Order: sequence, then structure tokens, then C-alpha cells
Amino acid sequence: MTKTNWLVVIVGVILLLGIGLVALPLIMMRIVQQTADQAFSPIQQANEQIKTQVSELLHPTPTIIPDPVTIIHEVQSLARLETIQYTVEKVITAEAGQEISAFLFGDRLLFVAHGIVIAGVDLSKMSSNDLELKDNSLYVHLPDPEVFVATLDNEKSYVYDRETGLLTHGNPDLEKKARQAAEAEILKAAVNDGILTLARQNAESYLTRLFNSLGYKDVIFVEPTPTPKP
Repeated sequence: MTKTNWLVVIVGVILLLGIGLVALPLIMMRIVQQTADQAFSPIQQANEQIKTQVSELLHPTPTIIPDPVTIIHEVQSLARLETIQYTVEKVITAEAGQEISAFLFGDRLLFVAHGIVIAGVDLSKMSSNDLELKDNSLYVHLPDPEVFVATLDNEKSYVYDRETGLLTHGNPDLEKKARQAAEAEILKAAVNDGILTLARQNAESYLTRLFNSLGYKDVIFVEPTPTPKP
């Protein structure tokens, strides 16, 4: 072997030793880190479990237990023709003790109410006398339209803000009263907007198509006689 070959071998060995000396600490650090992670992993898992248990204790999930006894008070046949639905949003302010002592005993909340109002015609109130055939024309006397449902959508309704006095935790019935007022206001808003008029118009349109399909080509709806005011 020549001197040149020996120099190449020696340089190669030196390079290998240098790389080994540099890489060895890195490899050792990696091994130590993996060992530490494996050692502390059970502790971290235990800490997460403890945090979860503490959170469940501080914020328990409500448990709903229905009474196994069910009482059916009444069964009634219905023939309601629902012809229109309103979706109404209303903001209700409810207050208690807002006079002189409001700073100490006052209670005030803002309730955002989302409600549904459904109206139509109750066909069970019709009789054979309400249908009259004259000269190939069908005369129909419809019952007065009415509101069937006026209720809150509990999934969308919520208390936006509430302020209480320093010496009170709030009136427990205040939100209940706000909900009751919201239902009344939602019904009032729908009626003022003409939901009953639209309910009658939609009922007439639907029944016209129904009677036409039964062979009655000319359908005339008789306007109800106005009730005299006392």
C-alpha cells in the first residue's frame, strides 16, 4: 500500500471518528428524551384524568329522570288545517325591585325570545250545512281562522344579560315571568301582523284545489257574518 493510500485511510478513519463523536451526544440525548417521555407519560395521563374528574365535579352534567308513571287525561280527535307559520323574535326586559332599593335588592334581565305561531282553520267545526251546492257552484262556509300554537323555541331562546343587587341572588320566578310575557308578545305581534287573515286566505286556496280535484269547478267561500259589537 502506498503512502497516498495510507493517508486516505487515515483521513477516513479520522472523519468517521469525528462524525461519531458529534453524533453520539445527539443519539444519547434522544435516548434520554424518549426514556423521560415514557417515564412521565403515566403521570401526564393521571393529571389529565384528575383534571377531567375535577371539571365534572365543578360542572356536573344534569341528569334527567322522568317519572315512570304517565297519566293521559284526554284523547281528542283533531281536524286542524294548519295553513301558516310565523317565526318571531322578541326582546323582553324583566325587572324586580328596581325602585329605591335596586342597588341592593334589584333584579333585571334581558330575555331574547324566539317563538313560533301557527294558525289555520279547524275543519272539525264544519258540518254538512256549511257546504251547499247551487247552480253547479259549491258554497263553503269556513270556520273562523284561529291560532293553534304560540310557543317559545327553547333551543333558540336565552337570557342575554342579568344584573342583580348586592344583597340578592335574584328572583327565581323572574325568568319564568319573562318567558310568559314573551309568549304573549309573540302571539300579539303575529296577530297584529295579520296572521289570521293570511291563515284564511291560505285555507281557501288549499280547499279550492281540493274541491276542484273532486269535480267542483266553481268554489265560492261565503264571508262570515260580522258579529255585532255590543
